Amino acid sequence: MKRPNNKEMTGMKEALYGDLAAGAIGIREATRQMRKILGMTQKDYAEKVAGVSPRILSEFENGSGNPTLATLEKIASPFGLKVTFLPPESWRMNRPEQ
Repeated sequence: MKRPNNKEMTGMKEALYGDLAAGAIGIREATRQMRKILGMTQKDYAEKVAGVSPRILSEFENGSGNPTLATLEKIASPFGLKVTFLPPESWRMNRPEQ
């Protein structure tokens, strides 16, 4: 897999963060996109970046795996992302004044 140049990587990261913020993609797709930004295979990203088993990453991306919260944090942390529980966007945006 070819690694994008710095300008392409910056644009891809901005798109990733925007899609996540808008709720347009979930964590499985975000994981795929993070790998593509780095130009890495599942095996390389799992072993060299996230420090998890390639099988765990593959199963997660393909929808058959159920990784622990700690594993999800390892997958997301290289991009400065956190796995958190947040209220729905509509609640945060339209919260009544207190």
